[in-house]
Amino acid sequence: MIEISKRAQAHFAKLLAEQGGPGWGIRLRAREGGTLRGDCELSFCEPGERLADDWTLDCGGFSLYVDHASVPWLEDARIDLLPTATGSTLSVRAPRLRGGVDRERAALVEQVRRVLEEEINPQLAQHRGHVSLLEVGGDGSVVLAFGGGCQGCGQVDVTLRQGVERTLRQRVPGVTAVRDATDHARGENPYFRAR
Repeated sequence: MIEISKRAQAHFAKLLAEQGGPGWGIRLRAREGGTLRGDCELSFCEPGERLADDWTLDCGGFSLYVDHASVPWLEDARIDLLPTATGSTLSVRAPRLRGGVDRERAALVEQVRRVLEEEINPQLAQHRGHVSLLEVGGDGSVVLAFGGGCQGCGQVDVTLRQGVERTLRQRVPGVTAVRDATDHARGENPYFRAR
């Protein structure tokens, strides 16, 4: 069962009245369910986009559609509109979305993410760069993508090996390797140009 708060229902009804058309609804979909990258996606659903096996929830004035493949990952999900200092934010909490993810691996991902955000990215920002976590493998290997001044930088290998990898291995037990998956040829403003 998916629960939608009254605030979220009112929010969706308003959006549909302003931007939708007759018979439009809201679609909720799970992307990459059962993985650490699992996420929820909300979108408008026009009448012609409904599928025969959609799971439909009547929300008093509009319908919420969940595609059949997403149902197991969205069981017990709660959609709410939460107040913030600047207005409100839509929240989708789906406790089954990431499935039976290994808690140790999830903790490793969070530790890597924290070190990137708190230690590594502030250093890279001095050179107009940043790094993003793409994935953490079951063997502890970390895959990253560089951006900003680091994308296409002639010193990115040094930054990766002597800075990022060294810091991650020191701060996060369990990291076994660090790999760069960046397309450096697409870098538009590298800090150091490769020769």
